[in-house]
Amino acid sequence: MLTLTANAAQAIRDLTASAPEPSQSGIRIAAQGEGTDSLTLSLTSRPEPADEVVEAEGARVYLDPVAATVLDDKSLDAGADDQGTVSFLVTDQTT
Repeated sequence: MLTLTANAAQAIRDLTASAPEPSQSGIRIAAQGEGTDSLTLSLTSRPEPADEVVEAEGARVYLDPVAATVLDDKSLDAGADDQGTVSFLVTDQTT
């Protein structure tokens, strides 16, 4: 199952804090198109019915079935540049 770093959890909490329904809001990662070549990330107020839900430190990530499979052994990290723009990075999980 996808894991979240503390940085990713904080970034997601910051992004969803001003959402209309912050208690259910999160980010959704979904396959774009037919294949697993490209994943998209978006803010959402609730998961889709088939989504897998990952929660950590008050942050929620919703994964569509393809993304859940692709990211099963991965970790989501986040960082910000000098202008404060947040970017997410998928890495291999460390044991």
